[in-house]
Amino acid sequence: MIRVLLVDDQELVRTGLRSLAEHDGDIEVVGEAADGRAGLEMARRHRPDVVLMDLRMPRLDGLAATREIVVDDALRDVRVLVLTTFDDDEDVLAAVRAGAAGYLLKDIAPVQLRAAIRSVAAGGSLLSPSIAGTIMRHLGDRLTSGIRPELLEPLTDREREVLARVALGETNAEIGTSLYISPATARTYVSRLLAKLGARDRAQLVVIGYESGLVRPGDDG
Repeated sequence: MIRVLLVDDQELVRTGLRSLAEHDGDIEVVGEAADGRAGLEMARRHRPDVVLMDLRMPRLDGLAATREIVVDDALRDVRVLVLTTFDDDEDVLAAVRAGAAGYLLKDIAPVQLRAAIRSVAAGGSLLSPSIAGTIMRHLGDRLTSGIRPELLEPLTDREREVLARVALGETNAEIGTSLYISPATARTYVSRLLAKLGARDRAQLVVIGYESGLVRPGDDG
């Protein structure tokens, strides 16, 4: 059973999310909170697998709450999935930098919501692979305003190639096809990138790919 905490200041939204999340029987909502401070307290109490976190909330907003969850060793296994809209581009990027595993649009289809929760609970990222390239290209102008090529210094040429494919939103299988390596080898390279770059997950690798200038808006592989 996947244990989920809902953090949103709108009761109607929480009620709807609970109903949608629990529909198939493999996801259980273990708590609800109406602001980031209460959400942080409930995360520490319930230790959920996934926190569905709104951004705009009183007392403590979703970004600040996400940062506190990520740096808390007692919550190292808790994954944060931020709820947002395309109008919140800068907050999406800030959420990824803060350590969120990804984001959802609030008009997401029910089946996609449940799939997203399962993916994040299993260690995946909602910025990878299916929409990473799209979102980061959408944020490209902001990301490329301060290129930091020094981020790539620890990487070999092959690792840079793999990072570029991750930043474009490719799965391990697609990376394997692009670079003529097996999916298992691609997965090994991704694990090395996470370790070398100190990234929490693939979502943060996407950001690094753009911030370093390795991938630029409009690139399509």
